[in-house]
Amino acid sequence: MALITAAWRGRLLASATLLLGGLLAACEPMAAQAPQPQVNTQSVENPGVAIFAGGCFWCTESDFDKLPGVIETTSGYIGGHVDNPTYEQVSAGNSGHIEAVRVRFDPSKTSYAQLLEAFWPTIDPVTANAQFCDRGSQYRSAIFYSNPAEQQQAEASKAALDKSGRLPAAVVTEVLAASTFYPAEEYHQDYYLRNPLRYTYYRNGCGRDQRLEQLWGKK
Repeated sequence: MALITAAWRGRLLASATLLLGGLLAACEPMAAQAPQPQVNTQSVENPGVAIFAGGCFWCTESDFDKLPGVIETTSGYIGGHVDNPTYEQVSAGNSGHIEAVRVRFDPSKTSYAQLLEAFWPTIDPVTANAQFCDRGSQYRSAIFYSNPAEQQQAEASKAALDKSGRLPAAVVTEVLAASTFYPAEEYHQDYYLRNPLRYTYYRNGCGRDQRLEQLWGKK
């Protein structure tokens, strides 16, 4: 069996450990041959930057990469009290950081407001200090703003969702001032492209899409 990384161990469902072992043993050759992510060579003179936390950054990165106008996504950590935190520190809840994704986008093709609108249906906004199977404040949902205009848009978007009555409870997603964003380790970047079988197993096992369908309906 191939060696399971610390990052993968941190995301396992306890009840699925034996099943995972069999899956990795069977699928490792295919995973090793998975296509590598394509580098986006698009040049934008003044790209916009937004930061969102939606639980597992593998999933958040995958969701934003599908959006028109998104140039690049980077998994990372934000909001803690430790410089240059490691995945082990963050996932254990010892650094105060939140798993998040930095999104660079082309303002001529999309906007911060449109990214906000696209973000909500990819998360569970009514559960505090958790997203799906990942538990702890390091996996809570949040929107980070870099200026007063972004703060106003984020808070207005949250208030509108709350008032809509679309969800079964109050929206608890936080709106926070952006602080230093630390890119995660290289093996986390584009994880869903580099390791599609493991990513799919994790996402399905975590119940992410099942919960999203429960909250938002079929896409």
